[in-house]
Amino acid sequence: MKWNQVSVLTTSEAVEAVSNILMESGANGVAIEDAMDVINFESDAFGEILDATTFDHIKEGAKVIAYYPETIFLPEILPTVKSRVEELTTFGLDIGKNDIETSEVAENDWATAWKKYYHPVNISRYLTIVPEWQEYIPHSTDEHVMKLDPGMAFGTGTHPTTRLTLQALEVVLRGGETVLDVGTGSGVLSIASKCLGAGEVFAYDLDEVAVNSAKENMNLNPVAKDVHVSANNLLVGVDQKADVIVANILADIIIALIPDAYRCLNEGGTFIISGIIEDKEDSVLEVLYANGFEVDQRFQQKDWLAFIIKKSIED
Repeated sequence: MKWNQVSVLTTSEAVEAVSNILMESGANGVAIEDAMDVINFESDAFGEILDATTFDHIKEGAKVIAYYPETIFLPEILPTVKSRVEELTTFGLDIGKNDIETSEVAENDWATAWKKYYHPVNISRYLTIVPEWQEYIPHSTDEHVMKLDPGMAFGTGTHPTTRLTLQALEVVLRGGETVLDVGTGSGVLSIASKCLGAGEVFAYDLDEVAVNSAKENMNLNPVAKDVHVSANNLLVGVDQKADVIVANILADIIIALIPDAYRCLNEGGTFIISGIIEDKEDSVLEVLYANGFEVDQRFQQKDWLAFIIKKSIED
């Protein structure tokens, strides 16, 4: 079967949103080439140094590459894709050039393209993400190895927003906590929570494809096989109380989540948020403060921010 490849040239901060637009327009999978990934590997203080001269990679910005079956008539959907990407600027995202290119691709290339930049990554002293198809020997007995197969629609866990969230989880979790993972995607945050000693973990995502991907990744990690994964719109209608809620999503979606996060958190509970660009910091903090939250810690990697937020204990 032949496939059509659609490449959108954008920016690192917009790759997740652009990927979602392409998937909603009928793509069977996406691959991401991000210049920031190479920079992050080269500057990673915990992992191996990656020699970027040994392989081809994008030098600037990011490219989201979507794959459509030949039965989909691209001229009908591409104008809508371009328009929806342009609308992302209203959410404060820099979309870059928003150039779109198309070509044909063989099925075997479609099935392996997204593995191109996927390598074992040491997120911290205790957490390491390893692609499911690669062998890896831990550096120490207290290192948690998280096996991940992101499929063709979800990230590898190495984006700055994910790294910051994982590091925040490592700061917060002490063992036995109930955790809600909102917008779970590949499920890496739920897996990490279990590795770090969380008790019950509930993972939610609006996208059924993400739910299936997360379930598959839980099964790759015995420690996470009891994570509850289900489809849900953020925390709408969720009554489960939690000690920790974690959300690595866009700033405007976090703002919409804040009231339900406060409702679902136990007194003195912790809200970990990531996926926030610097320009959106003030608007997110304003809504957090208005809903009874207090900032405990702030994390930053380049232009990306993550926060550990505490729910105030009522007198």
